[in-house]
Amino acid sequence: MQRDKYRVIVPFLLPSVLVYVVFVLYPYASAMYTSLTIWHGYSVNKKFVGLYNFSTMLQDDNFWNALRHNLMLLVGLPLFTLSIALFFAFLFTQVRERGAVYKITQVYRIAYFFPQVMSAVAIAVLWSFIFHPTIGILNSFLHIFGITGPTWLGNPSTSLLSVLIVAVWSAIGFYMVLFIAGMQSIPLDYYEAGRIDGAGGWNLFWNVTWPLLWDHTRTALIFISIGALDMFTLTQVLTEGGPNRSSDVIATYLYEVAFKNGEFGYSTALGVALFVITMVISGIAFQLGRRERLEY
Repeated sequence: MQRDKYRVIVPFLLPSVLVYVVFVLYPYASAMYTSLTIWHGYSVNKKFVGLYNFSTMLQDDNFWNALRHNLMLLVGLPLFTLSIALFFAFLFTQVRERGAVYKITQVYRIAYFFPQVMSAVAIAVLWSFIFHPTIGILNSFLHIFGITGPTWLGNPSTSLLSVLIVAVWSAIGFYMVLFIAGMQSIPLDYYEAGRIDGAGGWNLFWNVTWPLLWDHTRTALIFISIGALDMFTLTQVLTEGGPNRSSDVIATYLYEVAFKNGEFGYSTALGVALFVITMVISGIAFQLGRRERLEY
C-alpha cells in the first residue's frame, strides 16, 4: 500500500523538482562557482582562482562603503516605514462600520496603497522630478517659506537620504495593508473590555493591538530587511550610486563591476556576499522576533 502511494506521488512531484533544480539550484551552484573564477563574460573559459575574489572584496573600500549604506538603510527603512504604516493602520481600523467616515477611510487606504501598483522605475522617475533642484515640487514648496532647498540627488550629504525617503514612501502602503489585515482579525471584545477598564487609545494599542500583531510585525520586519539590502532599482535610477558613491549600495556596485568594468567573476562574488549577508540578517530578524504566540 505504501509503495503504491509513492508510485502515485512521484510522477506528479518529479516535474516540479526538475523545474526547481534547473531554474533555482543550478543557477545558485553556477553563481557559487563563477565567484571562484576570473571571468570577463565574453568567453566560455573561466580561470579558477579560489577565494581570490573574496579576499579582494575584503580589501575593497568601495564594497565596505556600499555595505555601510545598506546597513544605514537597514536601520532607517524599517524604523520609518513600519512606524508610519502601523500608525495609519491603527487609524484606519478604528472605523469598522459602514458609513461616510468608513468610505473616506477606504479612499485613504487605496491612496496609500497606490505606489504598490506602480513599478519601481516609474516611482524613481517621478521622484527625480520632485527632487529636481529648480523645477521640483519639493524645493518650490520650501521656497514659499524662504528656504533654499538643496540639490537633493546631486549632494553627497542628501543623496542617500533622498533614496530612503522614496523607499519609505513606496513601501508604506504594502505594510499598512499587512497590519490592517492583522488588526481586523482581532476581536472587538478585547477593545471593549479595555475601554471598560479605563484604557485609552495608546494603552489599547500597546497592551492589546501590539501583542496580538506580533506575528505580522515579524513578517514585515523580515520582508523589509531583505528589501533594504537590495535597493538596486530606486538607487540606480535616482542616483546611480552617486555622487562620489555617496548613495552606493552593494547591488549598484555589483552592477557597475559587472556591466561597466566587465569583471563578472568579481561581481558574482559580490552577489554571493550579498546573498549570505541577506540570509544572516533575515535569520537574525527571525530569531529576534520569536516569542510566545498569543492565541485569540
